[in-house]
Amino acid sequence: MNMYWVDWSIVLALLAFMVVVILATRHNMRGVADFLAAGRCGGRYLLCISEGIAGLGAVTLLAFWQQYTKTGFTGIWWSLPNWPLLFVLALSGWVLYRYRQTRALTLAQFFEMRYSRRFRIFAGMVAFASGIINYGVFPYLNARLFIYFCGLPETFTLAGFNVDTFTLVMLVLLSLALYFTFMGGQIAIMLTNFMQGIFCMTILLVVCLVLFNHIGWNHISEVVAMAPEDQSLANPFKISKTEGFNMWFFLIQYFIWFYCWKAWQGTQGYYVAAKTPHEARMSQILGTWRYFAQEMIVPIFAICAIAVLFHPDFAQQAAGVKEVLAGFDDKGQSEMTVPLVLGRILPIGLMGALTAVMVAAAVSTDESYLHSWGSIFIQDVLMPLRGKPLSPEKHLLYLRYSICGVALFAFCFSMVFTLEDYIRMFFAVTGAIYLGGAGCCVIGGLYTRRGTTAGAWGAMITGIVVASTALITNQIANADPEAGGLRAWLQLTLYHSEVLKKGIVYLGGIDGQVMTFVSAMCAIPVYFMMSIVFGARKFDLDRMLHRGKYAVADDVAEGDATATARWKWLGINDSFTWWDKVIYIGSVVWVLLWGVVFAVGIFYHYAIHEISDEAWMSFWHFIIWMSIVLGVVTTLWFLIGGLRDLKIMFELLRTRARDHTDDGTVYEGDQPSAETPVSTMVDAD
Repeated sequence: MNMYWVDWSIVLALLAFMVVVILATRHNMRGVADFLAAGRCGGRYLLCISEGIAGLGAVTLLAFWQQYTKTGFTGIWWSLPNWPLLFVLALSGWVLYRYRQTRALTLAQFFEMRYSRRFRIFAGMVAFASGIINYGVFPYLNARLFIYFCGLPETFTLAGFNVDTFTLVMLVLLSLALYFTFMGGQIAIMLTNFMQGIFCMTILLVVCLVLFNHIGWNHISEVVAMAPEDQSLANPFKISKTEGFNMWFFLIQYFIWFYCWKAWQGTQGYYVAAKTPHEARMSQILGTWRYFAQEMIVPIFAICAIAVLFHPDFAQQAAGVKEVLAGFDDKGQSEMTVPLVLGRILPIGLMGALTAVMVAAAVSTDESYLHSWGSIFIQDVLMPLRGKPLSPEKHLLYLRYSICGVALFAFCFSMVFTLEDYIRMFFAVTGAIYLGGAGCCVIGGLYTRRGTTAGAWGAMITGIVVASTALITNQIANADPEAGGLRAWLQLTLYHSEVLKKGIVYLGGIDGQVMTFVSAMCAIPVYFMMSIVFGARKFDLDRMLHRGKYAVADDVAEGDATATARWKWLGINDSFTWWDKVIYIGSVVWVLLWGVVFAVGIFYHYAIHEISDEAWMSFWHFIIWMSIVLGVVTTLWFLIGGLRDLKIMFELLRTRARDHTDDGTVYEGDQPSAETPVSTMVDAD
C-alpha cells in the first residue's frame, strides 16, 4: 500500500469538512427549482469553479493522462485552437445565453417549448439512455484508479469476511455522491464542487511543482527525444503514426466544440443555475481562463510519469511499475501508467493530498452526473408522459428515487463491463448516439424562427441510426470468436457474406470521434431539408427567450448602459459593467495572442522552415511555467469572487419567494405559436 495514516487523515478531513458544511446549509433547499437549478442564484465565479471541477473528474484526469502518455506535448499544440474557439463561444454567449433566457430547467424542456411534447419525451429518452451508458463506466474507472494509485489489495478481511476492494471503493464513492445530492440538490452540488474545485487546483499546482523539481527538465527532454519518428512527443508535425490521438482527432474536436456546445447534459444543472443570462455568459468567459491553466497542468503529470518510466536514472522506481503494467494490454498500460508512477514517487502527505483531490474530483463528477441523468428521466420522460404536475414534495421524492436508480445502474454496469477502448473514444462513441442529432436541434431551435418539429425528429433519428450502426458494427468487428457470446455469434453469422464482412470491418474501424462527426454531418442536412419541406409557420422566438414585452425582471442584469454603441460590435451590451468590459477585452486580447501563436507556428513550419525538436522543447518549457503562474493567479482570483458569490446565493435563497409552478412543466403560453407562413429556413437574428 502506498498510503500512510497521515495520507488517510487528509482524505478523511476533507470529506468531514464537506459533510459539516452540507449539514449546516441543507435548509436552503425549499423547492423543485432549488433542487434542479439552485433557485437560479448562481454567480459567475461560483459557476465557473464548480462546473469546472464537475468536468474535471477523476475519470477525466485518467482519460487525459491516457491521451498525453501517447501524445506528450504534441497534444497541447493541437489543443491550442480549442482556446480561441472556447473564447469565441464564451464571449458570444453561444447557445448558453439564449438557453438561459428560455428559463428551461432541462434541455428537453426547451425542446418542448420549441418543438413539441412528444419530441421532448423522445429526446429525453435518448439523452437519458446515452447518458447513463456513458456514465456507467465512471464507477469502474474510479475504482481502478484508486486501487492502483493507492496500492490497495484486491481483497481484504473485515470482521471475518473477505471483502472485494473494487466493489467497496465503488460503493463508497457513489454513496458520498448520493449523500451530497440528496441533501441539497444543485445547491449542495455547487457548494461542494466549489470547495473541491479550489482544493483540487491548489493541490494540483503544488504536486506539479514538486514533480517538476524532482524529475527535472533535463530528464524530461532526454526521454522525449527517445520517441520514435512520426510518434514525436515534442514536435506536433511528426505524429502521423500516433494511434487514436493524431491531428484528425483534434480537428474533429474543434467542430464538436461548436456543434455540441452545451448539448451534452452531464452537467446540465449548471446551464440553468445562473442568476441571469449575463452571469451565465460571464461564467463561461471566466471559465476559459481556468481551463487554460488546467489544460496545461494536467499533461505535466503524464509527461513526468513517462520520464520516470523510461529514463535510466529512475530504473529502480520504474521496475515495479513496469511489472504491474505488463499485465495490461496497450490501452490499459496507457490508462494506468500515470497513477502507478505517481503512487510510487510522491512523498507522504502529498500522496494523501493528491488522493483527496481524486476523491473530490470523482465525487464532484458523480454527483453532477447523477443529478443530471436522474433529473432528465423525471423532468423529460415521466412528467410529460404523466401530463400533469406533481406536488413539490412528491416531485422531489421522485427525483431522489430516479437519482438513486441511476447510481444503481452505474454500479451494476461497472461490475460487468470491461472497457476495451481508449476512455475518450468510449465517451465519444456513447455520446454520438444523442449528440449527432441534438446539436442541430439546439442551434436551429435557438437561432432560427423556421426550424420545425419535423426537422428535429428527422435529425435526431438520423443521428441515432448512424451512430448506433457504427457502434454495433464496431462491437461485432472487434469480437473474439473463441470467447463466445452474442458478439462472437453475430460475427460468425454475418461474416458468411463477404460483402457484409467488408462493411463491418470498415465501419468497425471508425473510432468514436469520427463517428460523432459523421452522425452530425448526416443529421444537419436532414434538419434543414425537412424544415424547408414541412415549414408552415414562423416561430415566436421573443416569447420563448423572454425578450421585449416578455422579459422577466429577475433575468435582467444591471450594467453600464453608457457608450453601448461604441462596444456593440464586440458583443458588449447594456448588461456589462466596467469590470465586465475589462475582463471581456482582456479575454479578446488573450485569445488573439494564442490564435496568432498557432497560425504563425503553422505558417513557419510549412512555408519557411521546419521547427527543430530543440526549439519545440524550449517552447514547452515556457508553456509549463506560464501555466503554473496562470493557475496560481486564477485560483486566488476565483476564490475571492466565489466566496462573494456564495454569500449572495445564500442571501437570495433565504429571501426569495418560491414559485412552486416553476417545476419544468410547459404550459400553454410556452407552446410554439404560428405567425407568418414560410417556405425557406433563414437565420432569425
